Amino acid sequence: MNLLASMRYLVALSEHKHFGRAAQACHITQPALSNALRALETEFGVVIVKRARVYVGLTHEGERVLATAQRMLRDNEVLLQELRSDVDNPHGRLRMAAVPTAIPILSRFAAMLNQRHPGILPAVLSMSSQELETGLESLSIDLALGYTERMHMPGIKLKAWPQSIEHYFLLRRAETPSEDELRIGQPITWAEAGKLPLCLLTTDMHNRAIMDQSLREAGVPVSPAIETNSVLTLTLAVSAGTVSSVLPGAMVAAVRTHRELEALPLVAPEVRTPIGFMTQDGVRASRALDAALAFLQTPEWAEQVRLHSGTLGSD
Repeated sequence: MNLLASMRYLVALSEHKHFGRAAQACHITQPALSNALRALETEFGVVIVKRARVYVGLTHEGERVLATAQRMLRDNEVLLQELRSDVDNPHGRLRMAAVPTAIPILSRFAAMLNQRHPGILPAVLSMSSQELETGLESLSIDLALGYTERMHMPGIKLKAWPQSIEHYFLLRRAETPSEDELRIGQPITWAEAGKLPLCLLTTDMHNRAIMDQSLREAGVPVSPAIETNSVLTLTLAVSAGTVSSVLPGAMVAAVRTHRELEALPLVAPEVRTPIGFMTQDGVRASRALDAALAFLQTPEWAEQVRLHSGTLGSD
């Protein structure tokens, strides 16, 4: 039995919660995955997976094996990167994830990091805040970009690197397109914005909770015209129809070339949300993660954040 491979299959099953999808993710057949897990149970002398026709979860003992498996896979990746890297040339995979509205910033960070260190292979994932927290806890992601106000998690300690204080804008079609790029217009109140047909993220997103609270504080009911879990849909719906949307500066920066749109700063109330990178504290960093943490603290990256998030360089 290949213990490391079996541990990888167990982690995949925990992530996908489906035998077929876990096997597909591991590039093996479903019977091969099931046989490997049974061999793992024989090795440790405990039942790991609850028996049913479909996946229903892990036993208490299985959860303990899973935690060890996650640490083993992490330590294996760290070791491989140390063996394949030297001080100035880190090599290896770096799994990063961001809340959907921060994906433009993380994508920019990944591209610049890869340019700086071609040996690093960044994986950029979009996740909800809850998924980010789960990923940090399970060590399935190395670096997260999200709402630092949510970083208090029972059982683990996170370390944060603050990036920006997000401001919010009403994005809508302009009456007349600008000559070159998206126009930043005059401020508009949340109460005025709430009376417009809005396309908002779905209620399982933390960003939507921020929107709902802001609109309620402004005294207007929350009644979106369109709901979506895709940030791309937010901007496409505004471009294609008569709806507006509420977006943080990072998302507005991503559509600056759309000269048919305009963004109005939202006021009354003044909504400010801290965004930052996060890692699990006390865990040995890989060479790729060390390089990423060093880069995110450089003046070069700080200038990119200033220009492409928050108030979009107007401070």
